[in-house]
Amino acid sequence: MNTTMRAAVLESARTIKVQPRSTPELKAGMVLLRVRRAGICGSDLHYFDHGCCGAFVPTRPFVLGHEFAAEVAAIGEGVANVQVGARVTANPARACLVCEYCKSGRPNLCRHTIMLGSASTTPPTDGAFAEFVTVRADQCHVLPPGMDDATAAMLEPFAVALHAVKRAGTVSGKRVLVTGGGPIGLLVAMTARMFGAALVALSDILASRRETALKLGADVGLNPTDPHLAEVVRERVGDGFDVVFEASGAKAALRQAFNLVRPSGTIVQIGTLGTEDILLPANQLMVREINFIGSMRYGNVFDEAIRLVQAGRIDLRPLISGVLPLSEAVEAMQLAGDKTNALKVQLEIS
Repeated sequence: MNTTMRAAVLESARTIKVQPRSTPELKAGMVLLRVRRAGICGSDLHYFDHGCCGAFVPTRPFVLGHEFAAEVAAIGEGVANVQVGARVTANPARACLVCEYCKSGRPNLCRHTIMLGSASTTPPTDGAFAEFVTVRADQCHVLPPGMDDATAAMLEPFAVALHAVKRAGTVSGKRVLVTGGGPIGLLVAMTARMFGAALVALSDILASRRETALKLGADVGLNPTDPHLAEVVRERVGDGFDVVFEASGAKAALRQAFNLVRPSGTIVQIGTLGTEDILLPANQLMVREINFIGSMRYGNVFDEAIRLVQAGRIDLRPLISGVLPLSEAVEAMQLAGDKTNALKVQLEIS
């Protein structure tokens, strides 16, 4: 196997260069994956645009990317759950498996997580915008025959949406609002519909994203800047929505969620709001008995996500706006950042 590979390396804000890098070393318990397709996430765009993502500031150039489909190129000593040649996706968050959160079935809350394509560790952990990447064997999830690479690379964002909807309890028969019509918000709306929500509304300041939501099965598209929004909501759902999923990461959207959820309703926070504290109506939380819940990454839903896609319960492909080769990584990032014309952009790696 070659000792070097091609990788798209983030050197600083707005600067990514495709260059040779050493192929990752394969250690015991690890798996070397040949990346076939990788999606660009909002966090990748934050690193590209600003050189950091919230409080995560890289200490050296590194490789972005954590949504991907791959083929097992080699396995380390002691690996028995996957075989060379298997097609897989991977949970990019490597939990420690020994802390109280991991042992209680909540590895997404592990304080020692190593995340692919992230500066949450020092030094940063290289990700999947490269020909090869290594993960621990238990992070791999074998793909069913016939699932294409494009769909498989969408399983990670779908897992985010699936976990978020599960955090709300049940949405069957409920009236649901999703704030933010990016890929995660749209996937949450589609997942809520799949699980039997009686009404699904999506709110976004961009008309194009509201239109996309309607094409993908939402019942209503709402403009959060509409001065008559309260009246529109009242006509549709009375005192408010049973569940609001905040997927935009906008402070104004979260604040508005408290006005649009009904008494005893639930708000699930998915979008990243940054590191600064924000003002929230705590008295409304108490008086109206609002349930305010966080949703962090995935929980243990990757295999369920694969089964739902394989069974035809949800189609992830309509969210893919474009596919570019690894050599055009900068152009792909620029396209992904065009919120008016793009949703999910993927890189063809190998």
